[in-house]
Amino acid sequence: MKLVVGLGNPGPKYELTRHNVGFLAIDRLAEKLGAQGPVQKFQGDFYTAKLNGEPVALLKPQTFMNLSGRSVAAAATFYKLEPTDIIVIHDELDLAPMALRLKTGGGPGGHNGLKSIDESLGSGRSGYHRIRVGIGQRLLPTGRRVPAEQYVLEPYGDDELKALDPLLGEVADAVSLILRGEMTRAMNLYNKKG
Repeated sequence: MKLVVGLGNPGPKYELTRHNVGFLAIDRLAEKLGAQGPVQKFQGDFYTAKLNGEPVALLKPQTFMNLSGRSVAAAATFYKLEPTDIIVIHDELDLAPMALRLKTGGGPGGHNGLKSIDESLGSGRSGYHRIRVGIGQRLLPTGRRVPAEQYVLEPYGDDELKALDPLLGEVADAVSLILRGEMTRAMNLYNKKG
């Protein structure tokens, strides 16, 4: 079993916000894989699918971003997953909007969802795969940045959503490569874009 997690916040208020790009990616992936679900399981919206005959689970934690690890750890424990069996899709302030970067392991870099996952999985278990979707940062007329906690909860504009649509397709393709054990190929394809 492999587990693909998209990070976000539950409820219509947050549906199209930048912080929810992980949820949007899971929706696209569920559609691409013809996944069954969602059912309420592991404190999240849980889907099942197959890729090349292998079982794949998709998860959108419904615990709110800062507690995402509770949901991820529950699924990882139940299925006895190693960190390398897990892919986490999340927004990234430090990447240009619509840029995509893949990596395995690393620290949370100030992302509260990743911090929660690291804490919940336990020491030495942060070696999961990450698909980072750039959301950039917005400057105020004064030249100062909009506070991160405000910016990530702002909804995408119409033009941004149009640009996001093909990017979500690339995220789904990258996930498929990683699930087939082709992380290096996925990194070579997508890390040089944007």
